Amino acid sequence: MTFRIATLNLEQDHKRWPERRTLILEQLGQIRPDILTLNEVCLPHQTGRWLQQSARDRLGLAYRLVQQSKTNHLATVEGEAILTRYPIFETANFDYQTQGMVAQVARLEVEGQLLDVYVTHLYRSRGEDALRLYQVQQLLAWIESRQGDGVAAVVCGDFNATMEMPSAQLMAQRFRPSQLEPTAFTPLQGEDGAVSHPYWPRFDRCIDYIWISEGLHVTTSEVGFNRPSPTDPTLWPSDHAGVWADLQFAPDPRGP
Repeated sequence: MTFRIATLNLEQDHKRWPERRTLILEQLGQIRPDILTLNEVCLPHQTGRWLQQSARDRLGLAYRLVQQSKTNHLATVEGEAILTRYPIFETANFDYQTQGMVAQVARLEVEGQLLDVYVTHLYRSRGEDALRLYQVQQLLAWIESRQGDGVAAVVCGDFNATMEMPSAQLMAQRFRPSQLEPTAFTPLQGEDGAVSHPYWPRFDRCIDYIWISEGLHVTTSEVGFNRPSPTDPTLWPSDHAGVWADLQFAPDPRGP
């Protein structure tokens, strides 16, 4: 049995959100993931809830939604979210106690098997990797504290690090990335014409990941949410692209 998971950083409600959200919804309807993880959900405008409701009303996709706000000064601004069509057994969250950043997990029942789906957003791409490395150390320790029962896990989100950086290398010791195609950064422009992330080239690196644990196989993985409006080449779903992957559970070596 194959199931599909996708991840996307929403860029809060910045840079023409009312127009961008239509693109996101259209491309969501083409990808049609069973699980969608989101970074930078805008809490004042409830962008995660808007996607949940619009996916149901316009695409016929019925998702459950769980969200976790960031902490401190960001607690009322943005958060992480998971949309899933599968039953939710448990949710939990983790506070890195740095920069207001958090991780969230939902334990799902996927066709009779349990799966932990994590979503997180690490320290900004122009910052030192030492802080991201510290966050990954904390993240892996938290995951380890939960994984004693052998449940497979997927860790999604904007890690703001390429594979040669220590933080991503540490993740790769425990998890496998589903793909390494470039996801950052799109030529998204705001209403004033300012391009997103002017100090970086366009689509020159992979910083958004779906990390896969033992017990899972990747059958297909591609960059998604990566096409501009057909009538406006400056309007993109977000300031960088997302990722989607088709996954399968590995057979239990102990047999039925």
